[in-house]
Amino acid sequence: MNRDNSPWRGVTPAALHWSESGSPLSDTFDDIYYSQDNGVEESQHVYLQGNGLPQRWQRHSRNHFCIGETGFGTGLNFLVTWQAWRESPEPRPDLHYLSIEKHPLTKQDLARVLNSWPALATLAQPLLAAYPALLAGQHRVLLDDGRVRLDLWWEDAADALPDLASRAQPLVDAWYLDGFSPSCNPSMWTTQLLQAAATLCRPGASFGTFTAAGDVRRKLTDAGFTVDKVAGYGRKRDCLRGVIDVKAALPSDTKRSPWDIPDKTLVRPKHVIVLGGGLAGCATAAALARRGMSVTLLERSTLAGAGSGNDQGVLYTRLSRKHSALADFALQSFQFASTFYRRMFLMGELIPQRDGDLCGSFQQSDDAKEMAALSDALTGLEELAQILDATAASGLLGIDQPSAGYWYPGSGWLRPGAVCRSLLMHDNIEVMENCGEVTLHPEGGQWLALAKGQTLASASCAVVAAGTETTSMPQLNWLPLQTIRGQITQLPTARAFSTLRAALCHQGYIAPAWEGTHSIGATFNIGDDDPALRISDHSDNLAKLADAVPSCRDELQSFDTGALKGRVGFRCASPDYLPTVGPAPDADQFLNDFGALRKNAKHLIERRGSYLPGLYLNAAHGSRGLTSTPIAAELLASMICQEPLPFSRTLSRALSPARFIIRDLSRNRI
Repeated sequence: MNRDNSPWRGVTPAALHWSESGSPLSDTFDDIYYSQDNGVEESQHVYLQGNGLPQRWQRHSRNHFCIGETGFGTGLNFLVTWQAWRESPEPRPDLHYLSIEKHPLTKQDLARVLNSWPALATLAQPLLAAYPALLAGQHRVLLDDGRVRLDLWWEDAADALPDLASRAQPLVDAWYLDGFSPSCNPSMWTTQLLQAAATLCRPGASFGTFTAAGDVRRKLTDAGFTVDKVAGYGRKRDCLRGVIDVKAALPSDTKRSPWDIPDKTLVRPKHVIVLGGGLAGCATAAALARRGMSVTLLERSTLAGAGSGNDQGVLYTRLSRKHSALADFALQSFQFASTFYRRMFLMGELIPQRDGDLCGSFQQSDDAKEMAALSDALTGLEELAQILDATAASGLLGIDQPSAGYWYPGSGWLRPGAVCRSLLMHDNIEVMENCGEVTLHPEGGQWLALAKGQTLASASCAVVAAGTETTSMPQLNWLPLQTIRGQITQLPTARAFSTLRAALCHQGYIAPAWEGTHSIGATFNIGDDDPALRISDHSDNLAKLADAVPSCRDELQSFDTGALKGRVGFRCASPDYLPTVGPAPDADQFLNDFGALRKNAKHLIERRGSYLPGLYLNAAHGSRGLTSTPIAAELLASMICQEPLPFSRTLSRALSPARFIIRDLSRNRI
């Protein structure tokens, strides 16, 4: 699913009309979404009973149970399943629900539908609160303290299922084969899609579907399922259910070398070491702890003391007229992060004003052509971003704006240190600060974390989230990471900014004051390792802010830059400005296995990648750590736990640490 250079736009929402009873019907496929008699009972009969749920959860041996669904529709199947999972006694596996939908309902239509089921209202409310914008791509939703993971792929199933199957990893324990009837929407019932579904099955996986069409039955049988015809629900005479009978053949990817797929499958660890107490490390520790794993986090100094140590940071993203890995990651990570932090505020894990405020942010722009092009693309995505003229922007910000730009309602500012400390408030996490320089050494299938001649911790799995210190590890010294110096200026709240109600991004940024001070900045100096505050950088930060808010220029120029306080931090970034998230490759073995790329960059090498067993990376988030680290942590935890990933394979490859080796080989640089 490579969208690079294609025009950026949202997905086409479902076109509906409503029956006299208030039920939705599809205009596109001329079909109903659920039984007009009783949609809840139909879902229970066809999908829960059809897959032997919830009984199977009680004897399930793995830590999570994955349901795959073709057609999210109104979300009814998910809500009924979630309710049944909640009512099942412990111990029970986590619920991972992966659903693919080409034409999702708008949030307004979904809210109208969910009002039809008062018995599900307790679950419908958090689903609606986290329901993603109609942004093409993959969207993870965390519910029930992260024990329920809902992956919504706003994609065509003809693209999504082959993408999932191309990873050659069995993932799914039960299939809900939904979508509209085969006669109304035959593209959802093709041989290729059903075979891809079979490929994704774990041993003993099952399926349930409302249809009993003979053609579908034959295709399921050909895909390897044992198929039974049983009584349907209500006025529908029959439906199908069954189990996988034979192990489906793994697909052969004829378009790309599978270097991103590890050549060895590891056992899910019980204990993980995380190196680094910044946003990346703390988010990783929290994601693993939510899955029931024991985590030891080691920090060389103090929590959030390095790149994550500023008093204020802005939840930031950027729009683009065309798709690219960078643009898609920026928006998908932003949407996840906004929902993630909103939940933290709602649950009292972060305190409004003290720890931040999701008050929105405005990004200035002088590119009228780009804004005009994006204006149409943003139709229907107003909850994600809007284009404002200077007058409207001034009204929202509370200060005069000379420029038009982009308004992000779900954005705002946060205190990174508060986020870090809150993420670590979990019984499964042990924190050790002031460890000094920590190195990792493999020994007997374990990673030993050594410092000052002592072993601080040992585990079969370790994650390096050490920012600029990442390449000090001998296993990772080949990574082409760069250090970027940034200086912020602590500006005492001025009369001109006392009315600021949201974050303003320009060539720098400013947010509403925290404890009487605005953190403004920040400078951007690649390869500069000077830790000392510089008056010239304070002047630079003030000058950029004066250009962004000309009405405040006189007041800003009145400050004595020599008396201002600030902070210097060092960001860790990659050459392509995407983070580095995934298993750590065995660099020498990669050079040997994929060396033929030096002569022919397009050469297909049918070899999986060799990776250092149990060693992972989560680094190079640059200046967007608040935005990118929550979903990066989910990606890493899903890899470690052998769950479905929250990204397409194309996007996961774009974040892989091994990408640098493959690129340099392809360009004959190494």
